[in-house]
Amino acid sequence: MPVRVSRLAILLIAAVALGMVALAVFATDWAALQAALGSLQFWQLAVLLGLSAVNYLLRALRWRLCVRALGLQTRAWGDILTYLGGFGLTLTPGRLGELVRLRWLARDSGAPLARVAPMGLVDRASDLLAVALLLALSVSLASGLSRAAPVALVAALVAVLATRPRLLMALTGFGWRMTGRAGGKIARAFATIRHAARQLRVFSAPAIALPAIALGLIGWFAEGYAFALLLSWMGAPIDLWLAIGIFVFAMLGGGATGLPGGLGGAEAALLGLLGLAAVPLAIALPATLIIRATTLWFAIVIGLVLLPFAERAQRPEPRA
Repeated sequence: MPVRVSRLAILLIAAVALGMVALAVFATDWAALQAALGSLQFWQLAVLLGLSAVNYLLRALRWRLCVRALGLQTRAWGDILTYLGGFGLTLTPGRLGELVRLRWLARDSGAPLARVAPMGLVDRASDLLAVALLLALSVSLASGLSRAAPVALVAALVAVLATRPRLLMALTGFGWRMTGRAGGKIARAFATIRHAARQLRVFSAPAIALPAIALGLIGWFAEGYAFALLLSWMGAPIDLWLAIGIFVFAMLGGGATGLPGGLGGAEAALLGLLGLAAVPLAIALPATLIIRATTLWFAIVIGLVLLPFAERAQRPEPRA
């Protein structure tokens, strides 16, 4: 499967890189920046990567849990490959990685695409709910994050909406009725979401919902904890929950832009929030680069490595 990176992603990568270089050259104490980078050792980078790997593996296990809840007959290792391999397409247009995961799952299970479609919705909603809960917890335990409370509330409401089948069906049904007469892509999108919502009931059962929430919370906490460790190692030891709050708020902000991988938005949010937390730019800049390298870019590398294996591991597509 050829991997194509959109022009927008290339432009974003270039813009973020140029912005970081400009900050390093014109707005940062170069000696302090070098000292911050030099303070890190290889074992510390390995710890950061390990904590990110914990996040990805726990979310892959959540994917497996939800696949089983749908009653699909798949192999555990195939589901994990499906989930991790999708990260390789993070920077492709239109969240292609999520669509490819559904295609692989349909092929491996022999189920029609319409039956596996709810997996994409529940996966995104589970991540959103986990991050929203972590942000809400951070707001309550850390000082300086009170302005993030509305964001946490909105994110939690959206996540609850996406995982409440009856409420989601009612809203999408209303949207379909409003646009159905005109037809077109919008009406078809409402109809598709409504069809997927009917199948979300299985995920709302406590035996599925509670473990799924726990796996997401622990996974995203691991990355937030990695960010707190990184700041401490680089000479800016801030409160644990403040660091976690800054990290998850930046991830929410980057995701809200709709840009591939949250490029640009997440980096800007991290730098801005670290500045408000009185972290010097000479530390905030390399910390931002390193945490993004050990989270977003590490996930992309894992996905690219596993992508061909995930493609070959799926069973042949059922004949029409």
